[in-house]
Amino acid sequence: QPVPSTTVGTEVDDTLLTTHVKTALMDNMEIKGFDFKVETRKGEVMLSGFADNRSQIELAVNITRAIPGVKSVNNNVSLKDGATTLGTKLDDGITTTRLKAALMADTTVKSADIAVVTRDGHVQLSGFVDNQAQIDRALEVARSVEGVTQVGNEMTLKK
Repeated sequence: QPVPSTTVGTEVDDTLLTTHVKTALMDNMEIKGFDFKVETRKGEVMLSGFADNRSQIELAVNITRAIPGVKSVNNNVSLKDGATTLGTKLDDGITTTRLKAALMADTTVKSADIAVVTRDGHVQLSGFVDNQAQIDRALEVARSVEGVTQVGNEMTLKK
C-alpha cells in the first residue's frame, strides 16, 4: 500500500512541533540536563534517549502531550544504568559520531531520520524509516561500529 505523502505544510508543522517539545523539555528544571531526542511525523512525537528514573520519563511524556498539535507520544526513553565517567562520555560521543557517519554512508539506510543515542556503548536507534529493510540494515551497521556493545531498536515505519 502506498505511503501517504507529507505536504510542505505538514513538514513545517512537524518541525515546529519538534522545536516546541525540545524547548519545553529544556525549560523544565527536573529534566533539562537530559539528552532527549525528539522527532515528529504528522503530529506523532517520538521521544528517545536516557533518563535517571521513571518519574523523569513520565514527566517528559506529560510535558510533550501538553503541547498543542501533539497527536500522540511514542515513548522510547530508556533508564540509565550505572554511573558514567567522563572517559565513557567521550567514548560514547565518538561511537555516536562514527555510527551516524556509517548510517549516512550506507546506500540502503542513507537516512538522516535515524537518531542515535549512545550510553556506555549501548546504542539506541530511533526515528521514522521507509521500510523493514532500512531497519534491518541500520541495526547491522550499528553492530559493526567499533565501541558498540549493544543495539536497541526504537525505529518505526513511516505511516
